Amino acid sequence: MFAPTSSRVYYVTAKRYTTRLPVHRAISTYEEYDVAIIGGGPAGLALASALGSSQVIQKKLRVVLIDAGDLSKVRNWSPPPGTFSNRVVSLTNSSQTFLREIGAWDHVEASRTSPMEEMQVWDGVSDARLKFSATEIGLDVSEDGMARLTEILNLQRGLLRRLEGFSNIKICDKMKVQTITRDSEERGGWPMVHLESSQVLRARLLVGADGFNSPVRSYAGVPSFGWSYDRQGIVATMVHAPRGAFEGPNTTAYQRFLPTGPIAFLPLSPTISSLVWSNRPHIASALIGSGPDVLANMINAAFRLPEVSLRYLFNRIVEAYSKGNPLSGSEIQREIFWREQSHSVDPNSAFASAMVKTREGVPPVDSQFVPPLVSMIQAGSVASFPLKFNHAESYIGEGIGGRTVLVGDAAHTVHPLAGQGLNMGIGDVESLTRCIHNALIQGGDVGSYTALQPYARERYLANHSLMAAVDKLHKLYTTTSEPVVWARSVGIEILNELDSVKAAIMTVAGAQNSKIHSDMTGWNFAAKGVESFVATAQVAKTLSGGLSGIIDTGLHNLLGRR
Repeated sequence: MFAPTSSRVYYVTAKRYTTRLPVHRAISTYEEYDVAIIGGGPAGLALASALGSSQVIQKKLRVVLIDAGDLSKVRNWSPPPGTFSNRVVSLTNSSQTFLREIGAWDHVEASRTSPMEEMQVWDGVSDARLKFSATEIGLDVSEDGMARLTEILNLQRGLLRRLEGFSNIKICDKMKVQTITRDSEERGGWPMVHLESSQVLRARLLVGADGFNSPVRSYAGVPSFGWSYDRQGIVATMVHAPRGAFEGPNTTAYQRFLPTGPIAFLPLSPTISSLVWSNRPHIASALIGSGPDVLANMINAAFRLPEVSLRYLFNRIVEAYSKGNPLSGSEIQREIFWREQSHSVDPNSAFASAMVKTREGVPPVDSQFVPPLVSMIQAGSVASFPLKFNHAESYIGEGIGGRTVLVGDAAHTVHPLAGQGLNMGIGDVESLTRCIHNALIQGGDVGSYTALQPYARERYLANHSLMAAVDKLHKLYTTTSEPVVWARSVGIEILNELDSVKAAIMTVAGAQNSKIHSDMTGWNFAAKGVESFVATAQVAKTLSGGLSGIIDTGLHNLLGRR
């Protein structure tokens, strides 16, 4: 089993979100459904849409979706022109294909989506760089990109609009689940969902799409294991000048792996991009607390300055913030300018940011290596959240917790560095919908363990492989150990020259629309790729004798420690 970088593994033994009702207290007044979905996030809404779009399921099953929030706010979401939400998701082409198949993608506002035509990822210590391009991996229409970026609210609104056309789907929002009990054995032991409104819903199958602290998982008695990464994710909406005529459109995603955590720049429109920055909690608090001007300047610096200077700047910001006298935008700008001078950064280079306002005319020759300069942060868009790893030990309940199944974040929570969290959830939804459909075709019970088992078999290993790969990447890039940096950099530089291998990785990672066998996920491939860094030590043995042992020991300790 893989383990965290710095935090102890925790195991959660689920305390049941229930009290079992004796037979003599059996509830006589309830609404009965074949499928009850708890959670109105993207995974829950996608499942409801998928169940509604199947003709077989539509004719045979009654479905209810329950959420504590007011979904009318999502359905009627209408942001001011030129503004974007800070919660953004990267949808692979495979996920988009599924959303099209269930008729939901037509309801997603296309103007609020952006293709990712290119992706550049590089090492924050060595600058070893890996570049993926839609044109290099043989996409049928490269303009569609390897993935498409959009706000989660845009996706949720589209899914809700799709659901309006289904008579067999009922939405119960603004209704909090109070408790979940189990009906008597004589009545099949179905889950009974008690709402704060005093309504009771009885379900043949109860689906938990209810997030990290899942009441359904607790009711099912399914334990989970995981850890905190001791990292805080910062999200924000960034405003910048449009790309010049010689640079192409703003459709390139950038990600730099720093020892404190990766920083990602995700394009949304010609002048708007989204930030996802993983950092240590005290640094994240100081960056946010110092104000949007400091944050904007540090975003620019984080993509450009050497790691040693970023360390110095982080220390300066944290020290000033902790003393109650945070640095101003102009003060951090001067600090950055001084660091650029100390590294002899050409003021005409794209890597200069401190005293550069806008660039007009012919861009610097190195402009393609870094994202556009952030000019400001959209007001009210900065937020942060703790980063965790969590995986349920099973996706389906058994025994007294039977007739339950978990999807999305209720089943798994992963570091956002790969942008795969929601894509995993959509994969869950697609697989579960197929299982329910097959059970109906075969005349089976959709809530039975037998009917749900193919879903668990298909999704658990696929998700576990992805999570393992992401966890290992996080650990691999949070170290500044010279032998490990050398090994990972050599691996990246070699991989960047192998276009056919890059194309294979992106194809199985979901960039192609074709259906991939469940055990051939791109991140299963990536997990093996990360592990292969260890093999670089064998090359080092030939090149430099004793260095091999240092690298080999360092990598094994890093990737295997508890």
